[in-house]
Amino acid sequence: MRRVQLLDDERPWERAREMGWEGVIAKRRSSPYEHRRSKHWLKMKCEASQEFVVGGFTDPQGARVGLGALLLGVYDGGDFVFAGKIGTGFDTKLLLDLRNRLDALEVPAAPFTKATGLPRLRAHWVRPEVVVQVAFIEWTVHGKLRHPRLLGIRVDKDARQVTREQP
Repeated sequence: MRRVQLLDDERPWERAREMGWEGVIAKRRSSPYEHRRSKHWLKMKCEASQEFVVGGFTDPQGARVGLGALLLGVYDGGDFVFAGKIGTGFDTKLLLDLRNRLDALEVPAAPFTKATGLPRLRAHWVRPEVVVQVAFIEWTVHGKLRHPRLLGIRVDKDARQVTREQP
């Protein structure tokens, strides 16, 4: 990890994004340096955000209800490309509401036309109509989302308009 001091930088977030950093760690000016996590230190991640289309979901496991994870994609020309899965950012009500909505859209085969890494077990496929807003750290070299979390459902965007945004 590289340490860079941004004490008097008026634009720490912009600089962090421009430099391609994963995030910024801040501490109280009056606190001493510590070699561990502390209430005086804050870790703030730089996140990207964009829309994705739901192409499927997995069954819940353990005590979870509704669904396990959403299987997401984006359009690239005529292809529907698998972008990864997301299993965080839900509350119980949203999990149950989404499951009811997605059950009504279920289809027998995966809608993705370009896909590597799709789950083989406990997956359900849906017509790609539901659009969600997702925050994530970055795209991996394999074209998948790194550390995605659900921000919400988008009702104002047509699924066919959702493409991979460039950073």
